[in-house]
Amino acid sequence: MNIVLVVFDSLRKDCVGCYNSSPSWGRVKNPHLDALANESLVMTRAFPESLPTIPARRALYTGERVYPFVNGDFHLKGEFSAAPGWGPIPEDQDTISELLQKNGYRTCLISSVYHMFKPSKNFWRGFDQWDFVRGKERDPYRSGPLPTQEEINYWLYPNKLKADVNDEHESRVKFVWGSKAHSNTVSLDIITKELMNMREHMKHEEDSIVAQVMIKASKWLQENRDAKNFFLTVESFDPHEPWFVPEQYRLMYDNNNTHEQVLSLYKDISKIPPEILRRTQANYSGLVTMCDRWFGYLYETMKNLGLLDNTILIVTSDHGHSIGENNYMGKRGYPSRREVFDLPLLIRHPNKIGAGKKSNLLIQHTDISALIFDFAKVSPSKIIHGKKFWENSIKGGKPIRDHVTVGWGASITVINDEWWLNCLINGRGAFLYDLNKDPLLKKNVAEEHQNVVDYLFSKAVDDAGGNFPDYLLQLAREGMISPGCSPLAAYAIRSKSEL
Repeated sequence: MNIVLVVFDSLRKDCVGCYNSSPSWGRVKNPHLDALANESLVMTRAFPESLPTIPARRALYTGERVYPFVNGDFHLKGEFSAAPGWGPIPEDQDTISELLQKNGYRTCLISSVYHMFKPSKNFWRGFDQWDFVRGKERDPYRSGPLPTQEEINYWLYPNKLKADVNDEHESRVKFVWGSKAHSNTVSLDIITKELMNMREHMKHEEDSIVAQVMIKASKWLQENRDAKNFFLTVESFDPHEPWFVPEQYRLMYDNNNTHEQVLSLYKDISKIPPEILRRTQANYSGLVTMCDRWFGYLYETMKNLGLLDNTILIVTSDHGHSIGENNYMGKRGYPSRREVFDLPLLIRHPNKIGAGKKSNLLIQHTDISALIFDFAKVSPSKIIHGKKFWENSIKGGKPIRDHVTVGWGASITVINDEWWLNCLINGRGAFLYDLNKDPLLKKNVAEEHQNVVDYLFSKAVDDAGGNFPDYLLQLAREGMISPGCSPLAAYAIRSKSEL
């Protein structure tokens, strides 16, 4: 059985139409994913095991727990300290690709996730071929020429966001939102570096990075038709921020005469002008639609090659992103929100098993790993956290889990059939939501249900092996709650008292 795993970074579940929901700003168009959903088993309660980007992939690529980030206090050269667990796959853990490779599978990774290829990372282990599609974020893909002041001003809201690009290596930006000036100067070589990197990618849509990921994956499928069995992993960093998108996609969602804004600010955005927030949301929506268009290219390639008849196709994401919900823009583990933690997960079987069905089993990224092993008829070399769920989901069998615990730095989120708990790993600062009465997580009822808080917290402690590393407890005591994997987010934490 061939297996293709497609991961879109920051793809929100409510932006995939088969879930019959949409983000607060309106429905997002993704006809190819919607068509895939009609042919797939759709998992409705899929969650990460650990977050953000790199810990999520460690769990997905191995099937093993990353939480509670034991030996996870990484400070690697050539890397910013994004979050606990933000490091390479441990040497004593086997990856899916390594085990499938040993069992006769031809393996390939096509990825534009820059973080996977930074110094000291090793996410290409076990792949017969791997291809890094370059240019996202601060990838040192191009050293110049520097973007002009006019280029930066085009993408960032003028007068409210002032940029100085005189330094060859680093740009400094002042955020001044609304009447109260927050004159924090933040390192912004994300925007300048990506503008340098993206010049050649922005001229034609087929040169865009998501297009190149899907085109390269399609070429690999054509070039490796002789493989008896193959495992292809396709990683698209889009629709991750910054949300650069061709105008035709943005116009699907916003045609107002206002300025561009593509950054996720990782802060309260209650004072951002409504038209600027709307433009930001439109750029994200447009990028999702563009990702869908190029996923359709990969799908049609598989169809034309006859691979849909003998290949499992799995599509998911690592996490979502808040873009205005609760007056916040970014992603974070505390307080945890559905738009970040809910995952889309579509599984297409070549025999159409499960087509059009939905399953509400509670599952995590590690269970996707177990699913791949199950389809490949390959046994992990040791017991992993991931559990098989295919038969149970198809036949309406009993749950494989009664809860899930998601770790993100010094915070935890525990979810079962009735409750959603989010607190620090020392049990403080609890948010508790009644999922039957309040599925959108609007009312914190922790004070009224302390017994539930205690019970769910005990589950998280058990899942951590009974204790937490000292450095993580220290972070909880200091209130250092990591947001997402952007240097802007890291700055927001360092300067949280000023924001």
